[in-house]
Amino acid sequence: MNRFVILMLGLLVSAPAFSQFELRGSADYMPSGCILLTPDERYAEGIAYSTNKLDLQNFFEIEFDIYLGDKDDLGADGITFVIHNDPKGFNAFGTFGEGLGYGRFNPNFISGNFIAPSIAVEFDTYQNENQNDPFSDHVAYLVNGSSYHTSYWNNDDPGFNLEDDQMHNFRFSWNPETSEVVVRLDNTIVYQGTQNIVEEVFDGNTDVIWGFTASTGMKYNLQYFCFRRIALQPEPELTPAKSAVIWQAEED
Repeated sequence: MNRFVILMLGLLVSAPAFSQFELRGSADYMPSGCILLTPDERYAEGIAYSTNKLDLQNFFEIEFDIYLGDKDDLGADGITFVIHNDPKGFNAFGTFGEGLGYGRFNPNFISGNFIAPSIAVEFDTYQNENQNDPFSDHVAYLVNGSSYHTSYWNNDDPGFNLEDDQMHNFRFSWNPETSEVVVRLDNTIVYQGTQNIVEEVFDGNTDVIWGFTASTGMKYNLQYFCFRRIALQPEPELTPAKSAVIWQAEED
């Protein structure tokens, strides 16, 4: 008879507890259990918000795998991971195309649709000069429904490509004790910053909605995500970094 000895490194919550989502637009459940954000079609916009809110008074780290398509020069536009308490709640959405379903066309454009108050991480696969995008695919940290950014991460590689027909591991962590946000892509830190987001972004509110947005425009790609886990307290550094549960089968 097998016995499984499980060593929990940090308080983990099972995927089913946090993997129920409110879906809008083109978003849909896939047979694999992943969530489709955009089909491989023009002018699609998909939104998926977890039905379980997060409390910014507490530490959390969320892990996903994301897929951004297989068309490079002909593909667009990307996805965002968003945390918000927009008054529209589960119906909050932004502009399609360069807004990635999250933001607005440019930082001075105050009408139209965008998600705020919010923070977001964009995985942008198409250059839009209005948003100060580089030529390459990139990752950027966004605030309050503006897709415009002054800094980004692309591995210092002008040919950096996320539309490579591969899954990419993504982790987002928030530590209220240090007010630090850390974003990892494929086990590399791509953003690390300190900001009192509770007061400076969310006006003292700590219960927030979280999920993903995505869109396409004239160019397009299949885009989806797969929820992996959520940890509600920090974990020791492990090798590989994303290991969280160690188990061993023993024979009686």
